[in-house]
Amino acid sequence: MTRVAVVAVLAGLVVASMSAQTQAPPSVDQILAKHVEAVGGRAALERVSTMTARGTLSVPDAGLTGSIELYGKAPDKVASFVDFGGMQQAEAYDGATAWSDDPQNGVRVKAGAELVDAKNGAVFNKELQMKTIYPTMTVSGPEAVGQRQAWVVTATPAAGTPVKLFYDAETGLLIRQMLTRQTPMGPLEVDLRLEDYRAVDGVKRPHTIRQLTSMFSAVMKSRKVAISLVGCCWST
Repeated sequence: MTRVAVVAVLAGLVVASMSAQTQAPPSVDQILAKHVEAVGGRAALERVSTMTARGTLSVPDAGLTGSIELYGKAPDKVASFVDFGGMQQAEAYDGATAWSDDPQNGVRVKAGAELVDAKNGAVFNKELQMKTIYPTMTVSGPEAVGQRQAWVVTATPAAGTPVKLFYDAETGLLIRQMLTRQTPMGPLEVDLRLEDYRAVDGVKRPHTIRQLTSMFSAVMKSRKVAISLVGCCWST
């Protein structure tokens, strides 16, 4: 092959590469629809009214390993219970009131930004209500998340702080979230990695969640996830 031919081929490859890099991203609606299908589809999600997850929670920086239980019930009730060998903490939102109990702060009712944070996080089957929860959503990317490429949706709720959602460009699964969590010590930036998706009664849920912050890192591994069960904590 002559030098002229090589140059022509290389030029063509460069143009093709630039074209791929500047390809317009999918719309918000397309990304959300692909995600719904990826986790099982609208019909499968709509029939689910409760969720229970039990597993382990480790905080390597503090040398802690314990058990964790998560409960959710439609439309907006959640609770979590953590036990680090007798050192326990709990959080819950019942659709109106949010509270927490931990060794450092004791039992307290959340208000202000913490209450908004709890309310936004308690929405059940959030996949089907994204545009209601987040009236403003924009798309950018793709960006690398480990070995995967992801479209990034910046989602801004009616109240509260924006969240960055990273959807796998190939599978449509949500594989990363970057958010600000409100704590008694002030806002805390949190980077969540969602891994090991498995189907539970036709709905895929991540069975490993890694949480990275400036203060600590934690890993939750679910041993058992169940759906369509009666919640543990509410009479209605």
